[in-house]
Amino acid sequence: MTRFTGNGIKTGVPLPQPIADIRMEKRIFTPEGVCTSRIFFTLDSGKVVRVEFMDSCEGNLQGIASLVEGMEVAEVIKRLRGIDCSGRGTSCPDQLARALEKGHD
Repeated sequence: MTRFTGNGIKTGVPLPQPIADIRMEKRIFTPEGVCTSRIFFTLDSGKVVRVEFMDSCEGNLQGIASLVEGMEVAEVIKRLRGIDCSGRGTSCPDQLARALEKGHD
């Protein structure tokens, strides 16, 4: 028989156990030399789970985010590092690679 305490909490019922080995890392990166003002990204076990760019070419960056989600961090860095936008020496994809380099231990 399940009993309730005065505050509505069940007693005698086992609590669900947390899922082991899940560690989401949510990060914010401030890029330099590009239109994007912030890059938000989430990593889980060495993979990119989610990416969002703030204040930039929305369609293109949604496409990049969609393509890299689910990829290994090292592969994203390898593919995006060094891409240049209009002679700036960097780009939003390059800045994402730099963010991942800094945000991935």
